[in-house]
Amino acid sequence: MEKSIMVDINQEAKNNLPNDIKDRIMNEKGFLNAINSKFNLEVVDIRTYNPLTLAFVGDCVFELIIRSIIVEKGNKSVNALAKDKNALVNAKKQSEIAEILKDYFTEEEAEIYRRGKNAKTANHSKSAAFFEYHKATGLEAVFGYLYLTGRSERCVELLRIALSFDNK
Repeated sequence: MEKSIMVDINQEAKNNLPNDIKDRIMNEKGFLNAINSKFNLEVVDIRTYNPLTLAFVGDCVFELIIRSIIVEKGNKSVNALAKDKNALVNAKKQSEIAEILKDYFTEEEAEIYRRGKNAKTANHSKSAAFFEYHKATGLEAVFGYLYLTGRSERCVELLRIALSFDNK
């Protein structure tokens, strides 16, 4: 059977999670659940995922939230939409957002961020410094982790916090 991007936790791991997290994971009825059920994907323990795998998913989650915000602000040409998106979805800007959010991360999120930031990558951004790229990777890992654990709303809340600082 294929492996899933859906989160589930074995019984021992379930016993170690706070009840609110267990409930969110088990009761998530959104997009991720639809993917897993329609493709008959197996359940996998998220804690086994490499932080770069989390960042791979988190990159998309981050960009989807940004694109949704931009599109909901009004109909524009595709070029204008892309320009607005590119201003926020790049390693330098994500690094700045990560710096803002460090004080807002839960202990769990801070650990995922640290693991993502410190992960050894073969890639780097041409438009951002090495340290900025790694901070961005850490942020993406957090977003990937939150999405895969059924906490998409937390992704949105964190981004709202960061963007509210940006507008000051």
